[in-house]
Amino acid sequence: MQIYSSSYSSPSTKLTKLHMIRSSSNHNQEKHNYNLKQIFVPSSCPNLSVSNTQQLPLNQSVAAIVFGGGPDSELYPLTKTRSKGAIPIAANYRLVDAVISNCINSDITKIYAITQFNSTSLNSHLTKAYSGFGLGKDRFVEVIAAYQSLEDQGWFQGTADAIRRCLWVFEEFPVTEFLVLPGHHLYRMDYNTLIEDHRRSRADITIVGLSSVTEHDSGFGVMEVDSTNLVTKFTISPKKGQQDSISVESRTRSDGTSSCYVPSTGIYVIGREQMVKLLRECLVNAKDMASEIIPGAISQGMKVKAHMFDGYWEDVKSVGAYYRANMESIKSCRFYDKQCPLYTMPRCLPPSSMGEAVITDSIIGDGCILDRCVIRGSVVGMRTRIADDVIIEDSVIVGSNIYETEEDVRRKGKEKKTEIRIGIGEKSRIRRAIVDKNARIGQNVMIINRDNVEEGNREAEGYVIRDGIIVILRNAVIPNDSII
Repeated sequence: MQIYSSSYSSPSTKLTKLHMIRSSSNHNQEKHNYNLKQIFVPSSCPNLSVSNTQQLPLNQSVAAIVFGGGPDSELYPLTKTRSKGAIPIAANYRLVDAVISNCINSDITKIYAITQFNSTSLNSHLTKAYSGFGLGKDRFVEVIAAYQSLEDQGWFQGTADAIRRCLWVFEEFPVTEFLVLPGHHLYRMDYNTLIEDHRRSRADITIVGLSSVTEHDSGFGVMEVDSTNLVTKFTISPKKGQQDSISVESRTRSDGTSSCYVPSTGIYVIGREQMVKLLRECLVNAKDMASEIIPGAISQGMKVKAHMFDGYWEDVKSVGAYYRANMESIKSCRFYDKQCPLYTMPRCLPPSSMGEAVITDSIIGDGCILDRCVIRGSVVGMRTRIADDVIIEDSVIVGSNIYETEEDVRRKGKEKKTEIRIGIGEKSRIRRAIVDKNARIGQNVMIINRDNVEEGNREAEGYVIRDGIIVILRNAVIPNDSII
C-alpha cells in the first residue's frame, strides 16, 4: 500500500526509496555486527558520539519515539474522544502526520508511537496510514499501546515512565540515539541537521529550542543557555517575571559569562546509553522527561546542548492554537512542498463536487459535496456536505466519516426523532467556528457568536465557546432555526 501525499508532491522517487527491501546474507550480517562492535568501543567519555566517517546512516542508527499526547483540558472538546495527535488538521490530515512525515523525509525509518489517552482513533490512523511504509524489518511505524504487565500493574505514568517500560522494545535494534518527539506539533524540520549537530558537539542530550518566539507554553520547559549553546539550567515553571524575559538575546550573568533563556520544543536527541543509564540507574522513579529527566541529566553532569530552530513551529495546545494553525495553513501553502511532502492515510475518495459554490481563500478536502454556497477563508474537511444558500466564513469544518443517504436520514429520524442530515443545512451561516466531525447542522442556523462570548459551556446543547471561538461537538445535532 502506498502512502498518500498532496497532489503537489512528486512521490515517485520518495515512495520508491521508502519501499526498498533490505536483504543481506548471513555473511553480510556478521560483517555488520563486527562493524557495530567497532563503533561501540567503551570510552571514558560518557557520550556515544563518533566521527561522521564511522557513523551509520540515520535509518540504521536513530529510532524515533513519538508520543500521541495525554489529556489536555485546553483542547477540550476536540480531545473528548481522541488524543491530541489524532485531531484532524488542514482538511485531509491529522496532527501526528506532520511529525511522522518529518521522520520519513529525514530518512528516519524506525518510528515508535506510544499511545495511551483516547488512543483508539490514533492507533487506527497510524496503522492504516503507515502499514505500507516499509516492506523490511528495519522500516516501520510501530504503535505501542499502553499496557500492564506482571512487573507493572498500572498504566504509563508519564513520558519517562513510558519510555522506561518500553526500552525492551527499543533495544531490539542497535541504534545509537533516540529522537523523542511530541506528536501534536506542526512544523517542518530536517532531523538530519539536528542529529549532525548532536554528534558534532558530542552531547549526551540535545534539546531543540526556538530562536524566536511570541507566545510560549512553558510546559516543555525553558532552558538557560550559555554562549556555546550549553544548557546550564532547565526549568518547567519559570519564576514570576521570567516568562516575559524568554528571549534569545544574550545577557551577562554575575560571573561575567553571557546566557539567555530559550523555550524548549520538547524535542530531544538522547544517546542510547545515556537514556538507559538515566531511566534504569540514576532516575528510576522519574516519570516525566521535561520536569525530571532533563534537569536530572544536568545535575548528573551530562552534557546537554541546545539546537536552535528558527522555522515555523506551532504547539497545538489549545482550541485557539488549533484554530490559528488551520487559518495559517490557508495562507502559507505549508503543505505543498514536493521535497518534503506530508503523508497521511490513503482514503480513495472521489474529487469534491462543487455546484454553484463561490469559494475564496479556502482549503477543501477530498470527497466534499458543495451546493450553491459561499465559503470564505475556511478549511472544509473530507466528506463535508454543504447545502444551498449557506455562508461559511473564517471557520474550520472538520468533515464526516460517512456519506448519508436520504434513506439513512429517514431511518435514523424515526429512531432518534431527528431528520437533520450530517453536514450544513440550507440557509445556515457559520462564522469563526469549529464544527467537529459528523455534526448535524439544521436549516437556517446562525453560528455567529452573536453576544461575543469568550468562554461558555453549553455541552448539553452541543457546543462550547473557547477563546471566543464556537466549537460544535462531534456528533452534535443543532436544530433548525437555532441562533448561537
